[in-house]
Amino acid sequence: MKTRLTEQFGIRHPILCAPMALIAGGRLAAAVSDAGGLGILGGGYAGALGGEPDLEQELALVKGRKFGVGFISWALDRAPQALDGALKHFPYCVFLSFGEPKPFAKKIHDARARLICQVQTLRHAEQAVDAGADAIVAQGTEAGGHGASRSTLPLVPEVADFLTKRAPKTLLLAAGGIADGRGLAAALMLGADGVLAGTRFWASAEALTPQAMMDRAMRATGDDTVRTKAIDALRGVPWPEEFSFRVLKNKLTDQWAHREAEAARARGSLAKAYAEARAKQDLDMYLTVVGEAAGLLHDRPGAASIIESMVQQAESLLKRGGSLDFRTSKAAS
Repeated sequence: MKTRLTEQFGIRHPILCAPMALIAGGRLAAAVSDAGGLGILGGGYAGALGGEPDLEQELALVKGRKFGVGFISWALDRAPQALDGALKHFPYCVFLSFGEPKPFAKKIHDARARLICQVQTLRHAEQAVDAGADAIVAQGTEAGGHGASRSTLPLVPEVADFLTKRAPKTLLLAAGGIADGRGLAAALMLGADGVLAGTRFWASAEALTPQAMMDRAMRATGDDTVRTKAIDALRGVPWPEEFSFRVLKNKLTDQWAHREAEAARARGSLAKAYAEARAKQDLDMYLTVVGEAAGLLHDRPGAASIIESMVQQAESLLKRGGSLDFRTSKAAS
């Protein structure tokens, strides 16, 4: 499946793995790249909050492959040395999201790495272009983890139109709710050059996802997720106000998800209890971070199988267009 993304990045399929903190380690990134996509390790909070996988150890697992590393930009502001450490491993790209990318752009390009910026609004897209981004990921609110309020379906073509006018050579990827060939085909039709998939790779054999979380997600639908700012406030993580957090509902979200103002006043009050729940894997309090595509998860295959299935479905849909009854074709496959 050829697109501008596959041609410019030198990959076989227009599929990138999202750099999910705590989940996208070296095994997953390597598997995605080996299967013809591009695996991106989750550098997360750049070690600023502690408790994350050792990035150096995970980077050792992708040695000799084309790979990327992703960071939360506002956390990288506090720990810029993490970027220096990652660049020593010669990543093909660095993925930045949730903050101003410009302070890091020159260092990334000087290291001959591509800069990918994830955006949630047109203002973010303008910042990414001003920073010289090689590719922009338009992330819809359907995504798991942190994001904003724009939906994937209208955001992607709006960013595509913006790039056509401002930076036509900049690549565009879609993210948020994309977990199978239907999502890939739709993203390409909306004007994207490829997709960034999170939740589907979250549920892969190579992901660092605990099995107990997988079991919960397999029983869930998209209706069982919630987006809220309350939990970050309660656990004392200093996320910018414009971003919220999509997770599977549990006892903690049932109690607090819609009490954001109250949670803001109680900032950090559950930090210790949340850390203890994480250590014990108490999923009534510790969050299972997954997107609305949870309802499309029915197994935990390898990354190569996920990519093969996505590409085959997308190619079939794009060739036959509206005449294809996907439900019939899926049952027959």
